[in-house]
Amino acid sequence: MAGKKFKAASALVDGTKSYGLEEAVGLAKKTARTKFDETVDLAVNLGVDPKQADQMVRGTVVLPHGTGKKVKILVFAKGEKEKEARDAGADYVGSEDLAEKIQKEGWTDFDTVVATPDIMGLVGRLGKVLGPRGLMPNPKTGTVTFDVARAINEIRAGKVEYRVEKAGIVHVPVGKASFDENKLADNAKAVLESILKAKPASSKGKYLKNVTISTTMGPGIKMDTSVIEKLAK
Repeated sequence: MAGKKFKAASALVDGTKSYGLEEAVGLAKKTARTKFDETVDLAVNLGVDPKQADQMVRGTVVLPHGTGKKVKILVFAKGEKEKEARDAGADYVGSEDLAEKIQKEGWTDFDTVVATPDIMGLVGRLGKVLGPRGLMPNPKTGTVTFDVARAINEIRAGKVEYRVEKAGIVHVPVGKASFDENKLADNAKAVLESILKAKPASSKGKYLKNVTISTTMGPGIKMDTSVIEKLAK
C-alpha cells in the first residue's frame, strides 16, 4: 500500500524540473499521503569538503513558526542552574545521575542536550553515546551555556541545529506537512539564508550544488538553486 502511495505522490513531481521555493513547498504538502503528520525536510548538497576543518558548515537557526514537534530537552546542571532549568521547563535535569543512566543503559530518550560549562568534563565522557547521534552540547550552537533558561526557551521556540555530513549534505527539518504553505516557506527561507551565510571563506566553486525538499515518506522535490542563492543578497 505504501508503494502505491509513494508512486501516486511521485507522479505529482516532474523529476526533470527545478522548482521555485514556494512551488516546491506547495508540492511537498501535496505529496504527504500518510495518516501521521509527516515532517518536511530540506536536504542541501554543498560544495565543501567537510574533512577540512575550515570547510565545516554548522550553525543554528530559530524557525519563525517552530518545528511542530514537541522536543524533549535534557539539561546537565547543578545547584541554582538546576533549578533554573526545571523552572524553564526542561524535561530532564541532573548531573552524575543522568550521565550514569546514559553511560550504563545507553539511554537517549531526548532530542537535545544543554549543559553548563562547569559540568562539561562530565558530559565529555558521554561522547561515544551522544556524539554519533548529534546530541553533544556545543558552545557554537548555544547549548553549552550558563544561561540555561534562554537556551531552553530558544529550543522550545523552534531552534534547529544543522551540520554538514561527510558527503557534504546538510539535513534540516522545516516543519510539518500540516503547516500552511506560507509558514513552511518562511521556515525554509530562514534555514537556507542561514546556510548561505555560513559559507566558509575557503569554499571554492559552486557552494549550493543541489537542494531538495521532501516529506518523511514522500519523494524529493528539486529546488532551483539560482533562486535560493538570491536569498543571501
